[in-house]
Amino acid sequence: MKKRKFLIIFLSLFIICLGLFYYRSSAGQLNKVKYIQSRTPTIFFHGYGSSANAETHMTNAAKKAGVTKTAILADVDQNGHVTLVGKIPKNAINPIVKVNFADNRNADYDTDAKYAKAVVTELQKTYHFKKMNMVGHSMGNMAINFYMLTNAEDKTLPQLQKQVDIAGHFDGIKNYDLPQDLTINTKTGQPNAMTAAYERLLKLQERYPKDQVDVLNLYGDKGDGSDGIVTNDSSRTLKYLIGERAKSYQEHRFTGKLAGHSKLHENPQVDKLLINFLWGK
Repeated sequence: MKKRKFLIIFLSLFIICLGLFYYRSSAGQLNKVKYIQSRTPTIFFHGYGSSANAETHMTNAAKKAGVTKTAILADVDQNGHVTLVGKIPKNAINPIVKVNFADNRNADYDTDAKYAKAVVTELQKTYHFKKMNMVGHSMGNMAINFYMLTNAEDKTLPQLQKQVDIAGHFDGIKNYDLPQDLTINTKTGQPNAMTAAYERLLKLQERYPKDQVDVLNLYGDKGDGSDGIVTNDSSRTLKYLIGERAKSYQEHRFTGKLAGHSKLHENPQVDKLLINFLWGK
């Protein structure tokens, strides 16, 4: 009786240990069947007053899904000097770069673009990448698009392949610079009024790479046609700027409890769509 009891306990412990070993050995493994095996880095840019912490949820979701094992930090100081924290191994698959702006309340889009370029050039100098993807949230989108406004035609820089814009305020922010009674042509994204920043971005219609970049535009609707800070119409004006130039252009509206401006980068539905768009086969 005692021997039988001992045997049952021993087998139970063996099964538990075997399960733990399998879990640990399989955790963090790449899903080569579901996701592309690319060495192209994806650079994440946070929004106004935020930090790289806002990118952590999406980065962890990508790791958990088996997209990548590699995520490093690009820390940008107020002078635009970039320090890379962590290393991207030579054969890293789908590496992620989380950007952190020390000057995170700078609403000068030209400066934000210079910070973005500093990250790109530092990565290029260190790892010699020739292609890249970019993901922005809120003001991070302006950093990306003003970077493209200045640098899209520079073939010496890494070439953008995929761009994801989350909660973008391309034609203004509620209670700040949103044009009064803003409406758009739902087919083209053309607005009936434009901020000064949007008028400058109109040059993207000529400078954005033709048939090169796949673009995904994500925005939230809390039930009033906005994510609480940015109206859906303001977000959707991106199409008028680059939709005709992009290799492909998609939009997706999110609703529900996690559709708020600062909740979208914590939204599992956003994670899923973003992951499949950037790395899905």
